[in-house]
Amino acid sequence: MTNKRHLTRRQQFRIDKIQSERSERAQRKQAKTQLALEGGELGEEQSGRVIAHFGQAMEVEAADGQMVRCHLRANLPPLVTGDKVIWRQAASGGVVVACQRRSSELCRPDNSGRLRPLAANIDQLIIVFAPLPTPHANLLDRYLVAAEQAGIAPLLLLNKADLPEAGMLAPMLSLYRSLKFPLLEVSARAGQGMDALQKVLADKASVFVGQSGVGKSSLVNRLLPDAGRAIGELSGTAGKGTHKTSSARLFHLPSGGDLIDSPGIREFDLAHVSRAAVEAGFIEFRERLGQCRFRDCKHQTEPGCALLAALAEGHISEQRMHSYRQIVAGLRA
Repeated sequence: MTNKRHLTRRQQFRIDKIQSERSERAQRKQAKTQLALEGGELGEEQSGRVIAHFGQAMEVEAADGQMVRCHLRANLPPLVTGDKVIWRQAASGGVVVACQRRSSELCRPDNSGRLRPLAANIDQLIIVFAPLPTPHANLLDRYLVAAEQAGIAPLLLLNKADLPEAGMLAPMLSLYRSLKFPLLEVSARAGQGMDALQKVLADKASVFVGQSGVGKSSLVNRLLPDAGRAIGELSGTAGKGTHKTSSARLFHLPSGGDLIDSPGIREFDLAHVSRAAVEAGFIEFRERLGQCRFRDCKHQTEPGCALLAALAEGHISEQRMHSYRQIVAGLRA
């Protein structure tokens, strides 16, 4: 993970001031919009689900399948794709008046360090990676820790498995399979493994996450030809994916499941997670936790460390231990 630039107090003050002003402008705009919406009589309360989110507005699917452009009533917390809501019909569009309790949520800190949900009410976290752009094991491990912390079942999904470069990932795939993580190899372009993926997605609410350029939108288009998601091409300079999906959107699958396609990201911060939660997210650590000589063992160089002993004996891989230390170092920062 890249090191973050340290800000002076003056720089941080200016950033906080700008963000505060932006927040106030957004609240005034929201209040004005809501006043206009509620100028007429609001309809009865109805249940719905957030299909997509666009700043202060969102697309809500009503119980009868109708799509309604809604605004959020003041004093409600921010909503995300997948939220189940209560809304009322207005003179133009609708107004969301309540959010139902979430069964699960995937969160990450924003640039200001505030925790923000990315998607709600999901059963599966589909972690998509590919031979190109080059996958980073540390990013995969961060997603796996986040899934464990949120109580969401993970699935590692290798896309573009038909590329010659996929052979270079054999050691990585072997490691995750040895840890009993579910892993599928597919190709959205060639159609390889798509039947197996459809079975995994059936009757569940899933979210695609991963780097830009790994082919999440291509997978959506393969599963749902009418989805019409923009497909990004790899930039020729650094081999990094171009970011084309700007907002998370929920799709209904023919199998009966739901799928959320999220914007691609190159980092996934876990600053909001405790060290104990990170340790629990590394499943090969579990049976050894609490067995170190010292209660506050940091698993670095301490004598009598159970994890270091397992590392020396080959029960924990160097790659995973390196990932763990990188994540924990980020928590300390």
